[in-house]
Amino acid sequence: MSRVAFTRRFTSVVGKLPMTYLRDWRLGCAARLLRETDASVAATARQIGYLTEFAFAGALRREYGVSPGRFRQVNKAPHQQSSWR
Repeated sequence: MSRVAFTRRFTSVVGKLPMTYLRDWRLGCAARLLRETDASVAATARQIGYLTEFAFAGALRREYGVSPGRFRQVNKAPHQQSSWR
């Protein structure tokens, strides 16, 4: 199958271009990691396939409107909330 045919078929079935789907899936995985783990932003970036923390931070900011650190603060999983208030 040619690249063009694949892209057309994928887009008609999924509703997104293949690279858009991949980016959204990776950033969804990153969002889960930021919420549920204490892994550094750099480690999270590497784990989901970004070569640099800078590229990852830019992509996450475009998708969610905040930096990875701020995303983690705002969206931390309930079991990781601090209890010493």
